[in-house]
Amino acid sequence: MRRGGYEEANEIERPLFGEPRRADRVLNLVVGTFTSIVVLVTLVSAFAFPKWPPNGINIFFALIIVFICGSHLLLIYWYRQGELEPRFRSMIYYNAFTIILLCICGNLYIHNVG
Repeated sequence: MRRGGYEEANEIERPLFGEPRRADRVLNLVVGTFTSIVVLVTLVSAFAFPKWPPNGINIFFALIIVFICGSHLLLIYWYRQGELEPRFRSMIYYNAFTIILLCICGNLYIHNVG
């Protein structure tokens, strides 16, 4: 029902893309937690391995990963605020997957595997 060109209050406060489903929230939590753990392990490994003092190239590599995570977190923030369309959710998952692969590559490099 419209009054004077304005929607009712309950229509205005409705979320932009509807209510989030429980499965989406769980998937977001799992992907975010796993990505955070892998990035944290990579960051700690860059400082702790192979010996003290840490190798500068390892720290540089880990900091680049952290910078990429910063832009990824900003994208997630915009998505949760409703400023991005739902189609960007697959891009967020793709970015999380590539960050995980980058961390695996970084850990293999830091630990001199291969």
